[in-house]
Amino acid sequence: MPIERFAIIDSTLREGEQFSNAHFTTAEKVTVAKLLDEFGVEYIELTSPVASPQSFEDCRTIAALPLKAKVLTHVRCHMDDARVAVQTCVDGIDILFGTSSFLREFSHGKSVDEIIADAGEVITFIRDHGKEVRFSSEDSFRSTEGDLLKVYTAVDKMGVNRVGIADTVGIATPRQCYALAVELRHHVSCDIEFHGHNDTGCAIANSHSILEGGATHIDTSVLGIGERNGITPLGGFVARMYADDPAAIRKKYDLPKLRELDELVASLVKIDIPYNEFVTGKYAFHHKAGMHTKAIYLNPNSYEILDPADFGLARTINVAHRLTGKHAINHRAKELGLDFGEDELKLITRKIKTLADAGPLSMDQLDSLLRDWVVA
Repeated sequence: MPIERFAIIDSTLREGEQFSNAHFTTAEKVTVAKLLDEFGVEYIELTSPVASPQSFEDCRTIAALPLKAKVLTHVRCHMDDARVAVQTCVDGIDILFGTSSFLREFSHGKSVDEIIADAGEVITFIRDHGKEVRFSSEDSFRSTEGDLLKVYTAVDKMGVNRVGIADTVGIATPRQCYALAVELRHHVSCDIEFHGHNDTGCAIANSHSILEGGATHIDTSVLGIGERNGITPLGGFVARMYADDPAAIRKKYDLPKLRELDELVASLVKIDIPYNEFVTGKYAFHHKAGMHTKAIYLNPNSYEILDPADFGLARTINVAHRLTGKHAINHRAKELGLDFGEDELKLITRKIKTLADAGPLSMDQLDSLLRDWVVA
């Protein structure tokens, strides 16, 4: 899809508050919101103002900040919630209603027709107060397609800005996401938002596929934090979109801010950034195998789809181990101002591999060996 046609709705301050370790103070929420805004997300979603007295005040505080991003809050499709939400002065209100047979039986007990009737009253109220409104079906992928399309078509005619597809339990596949978006595009003219949980590891792929099918907005959170295994991670989603069009993503978002966001949120929820976290993980741009390092020295694109420099980061190359190759050793020697012939380089590399069989060498050990070889 055209790069300008998708928007990120970051839900770190809503979905992310449902993460096990999360308990953001007002000051922390303000800091996260400002940094998300600097990064360039188009929307920031906040916890429901009916969740607690402090949640209400926090909505008002963040809605009053001079942000470029629009501020949203997320409530049940219920008039009591909507009345409170409009008092916070947010830009938009996201409402949800469970549509799956599981939730209709065990949560609210309402029929599809009753859901539509309730939605009409709430949507009209929110629109009358000049707010954006999104209607989301909770547990969309365990709802029957007929029920979904009936509800979505009805709320589209009521004038919602977006309809939301929610993979609430993380059961969807990329193919299902694409197919649902394509079908939904035949029934609604409004924007389509996707909220994907990561229980089965498909959140990023699902987000990408649903955009290809015609969706326009993707929910993310920093490091993917949220209920259970969380949702589409901001960094992973941006990396996926960058792979499609690096220049456009560099223009759209302040990519070096991603590391600061990940570090900030990780510290607030008292976790380490995973070693394999998209973009900001400790080893995200680390190369080791001999064949890889040779190619990286010649052309980084050989084994990197993301340019670490665009994210304010640098690649690291480990050559002091038994998987190393003569090209990597030669490159390191030249960095030290040393020059070896082909035969000598083969002998040095064999010596390093033999020593490293007993365990990895440090770079200091490797450098000493190279320098000592010249002296010898």
